[in-house]
Amino acid sequence: MTKPLFLQDAYQKMAQGHVVAHTADGGIILDQSLFYATSGGQACDLGTLEVAGQTISVLDVRKAPEQDIVIYPDPADLDLLPVGAEVMQTIDWDRRYAHMRYHTALHLLSVVIPRPVTGGSITHAKARLDFDMPEAPTDKDAIERALNDLIAQNLSVSESWISDAELDANPDLVKTMSVQPPRGSGKIRLVKIGNDTDQIDLQPCGGTHVAKTGEIGPIRLGKIEKKGKQNRRVNLFFAD
Repeated sequence: MTKPLFLQDAYQKMAQGHVVAHTADGGIILDQSLFYATSGGQACDLGTLEVAGQTISVLDVRKAPEQDIVIYPDPADLDLLPVGAEVMQTIDWDRRYAHMRYHTALHLLSVVIPRPVTGGSITHAKARLDFDMPEAPTDKDAIERALNDLIAQNLSVSESWISDAELDANPDLVKTMSVQPPRGSGKIRLVKIGNDTDQIDLQPCGGTHVAKTGEIGPIRLGKIEKKGKQNRRVNLFFAD
């Protein structure tokens, strides 16, 4: 099982690792990964691996069975990464930080629009949530104002952990209808926005987040799209 360093500290930009395996499709598995793998609607991290003075581009990162994370380097450089090699991982920080800001913003959006979530996507350029919402909101500007008001409160973002059984006993924690919380390790990560006295959101999540909502910055709502009879898609963009 790959140790997910991005869950310990989403702000960490560099870390060592050792190659422990190769995959049949040209990927490598490290003992610990700074790179987040595409999952839960959030795009993967990109960056570089440095080994023996050579810098290798990371082109993709995916999840594998048994909680492993598979990193796909430039195929031309795969021979530079034998099992046992020590590497220095460096993420594309601008991309990671955009993902963190957008992901926390989507959690806040689910507070402003308290409807079941049917899907979502986070990239470095934009983010969106799909809601089980037959009718579009009548006042998009009011939603944008409410979202930016929460952001401006600079609320803390923290995590805690519960067991699979505890989550099963509290199914209302899960807001997403299409994406289930990551299981398999025996514990589920919860992301909380706000302190105990002013908590505004608590839900299972395996993604990367900012430490304070103020880091998100001003958000602009894009077009609210109709996606089927029951679904409305709300798009977000950074306003700065």
